[in-house]
Amino acid sequence: MDLDKIITHGGGSHRDEFLACCLLISECAVPIERRDPTEAELADARIAVVDIGHQHEPSLSNFDHHQFPRDMAPTCALSLVLMHMGLYDHAKQFCDWLESTEHFDCRGAKETGEWIGVTPEQMRRLDSPIDPTILRLFAGKAVHQPGEPLWEVMRAMGQEWASYVRGLAQQIEFLAEHGELWTIEQDGAAFEVFAILKRNSPLGDSATGVGFHLKAIGKEESVVAIAYPDNRSNGHGLRKFNDSPTLEFTRVADEDDVHFAHARGFIAKTSAETPERLKELLAKAWVGTPA
Repeated sequence: MDLDKIITHGGGSHRDEFLACCLLISECAVPIERRDPTEAELADARIAVVDIGHQHEPSLSNFDHHQFPRDMAPTCALSLVLMHMGLYDHAKQFCDWLESTEHFDCRGAKETGEWIGVTPEQMRRLDSPIDPTILRLFAGKAVHQPGEPLWEVMRAMGQEWASYVRGLAQQIEFLAEHGELWTIEQDGAAFEVFAILKRNSPLGDSATGVGFHLKAIGKEESVVAIAYPDNRSNGHGLRKFNDSPTLEFTRVADEDDVHFAHARGFIAKTSAETPERLKELLAKAWVGTPA
């Protein structure tokens, strides 16, 4: 992507075009102008036109959604920029708030609340001063230049988010390649554990992203614990998954190779390195399914 400038609409600012601009300037350090585009600018691929212009032409760097059919699945300017950058599918997988942002921008607060299953009052209770303050600052100027505080914050946000999505996508590939599903039998019952024993994952912590991976393979309901390399030692961590009540790691606190078990029983750290020993500790932590 090679841009000279970005143009987005004036007036009030919204999360979709703001974040779309953040992503674009994360790759191209160019000014953002808040005004209507000219026909010549719409035809110039070096000028990105975001959330205005009634055109979706990625080859011309035009990312507006307002011309889409009313019954189309909620798709906003942010969606279009993410698609253009090849990040949309992973962002949708890893960022639960993205779908709500699309609904809010395309359907409004009332329909979005009904879709989520909350009332307008409950929606307001989730408000934060961060969003409206930054959006008002963005709306308060016609031009935002590189080097200005808000522009630099926007670029940092875009870089951080894009890096997070790309890194997590690599992490999921790592988990798919190196992760194992263990079935452990204890007291006449069997339970599943996800084990990722290989170190040096893309994000540094092998356990990062396990929930996304298990959801993708349809195991988020059946897996009750994870085993993973401990970043602070050569041993491993054992942890409940989704706070499963079927395990209690205080039960292994007195084992010679367990150097930490949280008093609340949700995690333990061990110097054990072999799968066989890790499975033994997991079996000893099993308390069964609550009646």
